[in-house]
Amino acid sequence: MNLQERLQNVAVIGAGGKMGSGISLLLAQEMTLQKLQSKNANSNYQLTLMDVNPAALEGLQGYLKKQAGRFAQKNDELIKTLLPGADEAKRGEKFVASLMSILHPVTALTEIKNCRMIFEAILEKLELKISVFKQLKAANPQAYFFSNTSSIPIHELDKAVGLDGRMIGFHFYNPPAVQRLVELIIPEKVRPELPELSRALGKRLGKIIIPSNDVAGFIGNGHFTRDGLHGLSEAQRLGEAEGLSFAQAIYAVNRVSQDFLLRPMGIFQLIDYVGLEIFQSILNIMNPHFPDETLHSELIDALVAKGVKGGQFSDGSQKDGFLKYENGKPAGVFDLTSEKYLTFDEGDWKAKTDERLGPLPDDHLPWKALLKDSERAAKLQQYFAALVQIDTPGAQLATAYLKRSKAIGEQLISGGVANSADDVNGVLMNGFFHLYGPVNDFV
Repeated sequence: MNLQERLQNVAVIGAGGKMGSGISLLLAQEMTLQKLQSKNANSNYQLTLMDVNPAALEGLQGYLKKQAGRFAQKNDELIKTLLPGADEAKRGEKFVASLMSILHPVTALTEIKNCRMIFEAILEKLELKISVFKQLKAANPQAYFFSNTSSIPIHELDKAVGLDGRMIGFHFYNPPAVQRLVELIIPEKVRPELPELSRALGKRLGKIIIPSNDVAGFIGNGHFTRDGLHGLSEAQRLGEAEGLSFAQAIYAVNRVSQDFLLRPMGIFQLIDYVGLEIFQSILNIMNPHFPDETLHSELIDALVAKGVKGGQFSDGSQKDGFLKYENGKPAGVFDLTSEKYLTFDEGDWKAKTDERLGPLPDDHLPWKALLKDSERAAKLQQYFAALVQIDTPGAQLATAYLKRSKAIGEQLISGGVANSADDVNGVLMNGFFHLYGPVNDFV
């Protein structure tokens, strides 16, 4: 059965969630295009959207309808070839109607039968995923299973369920409809045609596919979690050895990892974006697989216990975590002593911390300015050559961070997680929007 045939009957589990809704949109658009291109009038297409929350399913259908209209408008030239003779308004209406006609929302796993491809985007809990896959296995004997897990080894799921190589990791980055990266996790035991079919699917969906070996955390979270733990360790050191308050230490490391390292977000803003509970969960999943490391943070545990969790609201806006947010931008830092947020304009603590870090190199340009700069590579080389020569606390913190980030990348290669430095760098640059990969010659 080829990809064309498998795309006629697809299911998404956890379709109403943030990741599931994006995956559903991508599949619905591709399946609708294929349906309109089909020369076989008897071809039936069905995208089963499963979620235990009926309200989420209702909201999902409204979202898909709205996005289908936008897709048709943006891709009118393509839609015109599929719906000849109709004017632009009618083409859009027909495309939306065609997309909505293939949707089959359900709230029970028992309603998913004889699917050919099943995408799972539920909570990152091993036992829950195993339970769901076991319920789906018997009713879908020909299905290939695509797990959106970001940290659980695929071979553990396959073995526990008994899928005999019919599962692969297809890790979309958040949000799936926007992020171009998909991390393809290929277990040792896999049906020989499944990796290539997955690559072909990724191409259909307009994704950049980067393979990762089947080791807990994979490339993306393998680097992110260790990078985050380094940031936490540096903040603790600044508090204990340098006398900075908790808020000052968090602010300092966050600013260094953003401004000095030319990243789109500082490390604590990134942890907030992912969610402290999710970060904690990933660490808990990974830690048993790496007995020579301690992939755990007591500070994360303490903050989660206090209700400091980060993450996003349903509209995508940022919740407070390490940092306080106003209009989507950091505006303060959580103070562990008072258990309240200390805003940037409250007193002179921020100015004193900035003064202590010291100035940025003279040729510093922010991340956004370099993002589409045709001379970016040369400017990065020049900037970091200057940075490592500066003897200020901020530059020293940044240089240490660069060294640790590079060591993590090299560890992923030597530990058999990534096949090459290009794969490590590709994940960080495409999935995390870094301007450069961690495996570099800057330090």
